[in-house]
Amino acid sequence: MVPATAPRPAPVPEAVPPILAVDGELPTGAWAYEFKWDGYRCCLRVAADGGTRLTSRNGNDLTAVYPELAGGALREALRGRDAVLDGEIVALNDAGRPDFGLLQRRHQRAPSPGRLAGVPVTFFAFDLPRLDGHPLLRAPYEERRALLAEIGSAADPAAARLAVPPHYSGPGAFPEELLRVAAEHTLEGLVAKRLGSPYHPGRRSPLWVKKPLVSTQEAVIGGWQPGAGRRAGRVGSLLLGAHDAEGTLRFIGHVGSGLGAATLADLAARLAPLARATSPFGEPVPREHARTARWVEPRLVADVAFRRWTGDRRLRQPSWRGLRLDRDPESVALPPP
Repeated sequence: MVPATAPRPAPVPEAVPPILAVDGELPTGAWAYEFKWDGYRCCLRVAADGGTRLTSRNGNDLTAVYPELAGGALREALRGRDAVLDGEIVALNDAGRPDFGLLQRRHQRAPSPGRLAGVPVTFFAFDLPRLDGHPLLRAPYEERRALLAEIGSAADPAAARLAVPPHYSGPGAFPEELLRVAAEHTLEGLVAKRLGSPYHPGRRSPLWVKKPLVSTQEAVIGGWQPGAGRRAGRVGSLLLGAHDAEGTLRFIGHVGSGLGAATLADLAARLAPLARATSPFGEPVPREHARTARWVEPRLVADVAFRRWTGDRRLRQPSWRGLRLDRDPESVALPPP
């Protein structure tokens, strides 16, 4: 008698590289509008039997980092269907608003039970590139959104850690009013998505237009300067760069504002093993920064807010937001002039 074998688990669908939005003024007409969520962009892949994988924008597996996003409640919401969801991992503060600093404290390779309980996360799903084994890349935005809404309506947000935020379209959708609401609730901004549009994986597409309320920039940390006063003997500021069209790491300024004591201690521990003797930048760094610089291998990616770009392509009044541990330094690029 041939012994019975356990059924093989259903394969988890392949990850779909995310479509990326372009910066611009919000269009009007045949467009839908969604609030911009301040978190980690992620691809949530669910097999028909409930097996789950989380993949970051640059392809890293984050499943073990956010185990609460792979629970049985999510499987029940999908009712035995396989799916690929595009969205944002978000940590909500006590006011129920996305808090990027809170998410920074949560992002650990093996979070402790206390950290899981103290800083829970939610997956905010806003697109559906695949469902039931079929790609939906050519399906219009409205169809993908309707299917996603069905999944969201079947999910208990508290148990499944899954939310499908609303989108706004039609005669009553005024982007200026929505942007005002975003500002009142300290949200990151607004994204406009063309009605009837397909999903362009891995491309920065004009079919999605983002309007952030605060300008942000990812930057590679290429060095640091010792502090003075209360920061004496510690990191005082970080030297930042981004890659130009030829792949050269260009110096774009330095940031010291917004760095708290705990952040400075964490950065010192991360930067110490990356020390090097020469500058990683492909151009001379201004003498006032180079004179006291401690150079490091360009392995860490920072996220900073800033007022504007200066004429010589420097960040004006940057302030620290956090590390982007989900980003590949080679992908950090200067925006077009």
